[in-house]
Amino acid sequence: MAVGMQWIGDHLPEILRYAASHAALAGLPLLVGLAIALPVGWLARRQPRLAGLIVGGSGLLYTIPSLALFILIPLLLGTRILDPLNVYVAMTIYTLALLVRTVVDALGSVPEATRAAATAMGYRGLGRLVAVDLPLAVPVLASGLRVAAVSNVSIVSVSALIGYPQLGSYLTDGYQRDYPLEIGVGIVGCLLLALLFDLAIRGGERALTPWLRVGR
Repeated sequence: MAVGMQWIGDHLPEILRYAASHAALAGLPLLVGLAIALPVGWLARRQPRLAGLIVGGSGLLYTIPSLALFILIPLLLGTRILDPLNVYVAMTIYTLALLVRTVVDALGSVPEATRAAATAMGYRGLGRLVAVDLPLAVPVLASGLRVAAVSNVSIVSVSALIGYPQLGSYLTDGYQRDYPLEIGVGIVGCLLLALLFDLAIRGGERALTPWLRVGR
């Protein structure tokens, strides 16, 4: 135990640096993916004939093996194999694959009576989306975001196999060196990071839905 704590203490700056890198690689694509998924999901809701194609097509993106995508992205973008942009793009694709359906379901959860009342008050199209639909869709959106955040933290770890430094590096290094403590640090680090993302999203949901607290 003492040896393990000493190892963690000696490597604490590196652990924190890897955790920050992991958080950026998982968190930024979550925000970008949400920004893209919102208009795409809204379009799917407004165009029922396209909904199946949009939702199904985006969902298929998630079936692409992560390691293959990390290797394929540099060929498509012309970037270096170790350019962090490759991971950001790949993770945005996976986030989009999860969130398009979430946005469609979230907008579909808004009661039709509320939509009708908003329309009667003069809200139309984008105005109703921003002022009425999205605020009421926040609980469903937050649930989808929590799933996507945990998924991102997990998938980013795979990029360690091709040399991206983050918490997943402790999994690959620990396995190669047959050092369980290092593997444990990587696993616990990923779990804690996923928990922090989950808590942050829960906090954002709570802040954006004050009427739910009043209702309780």
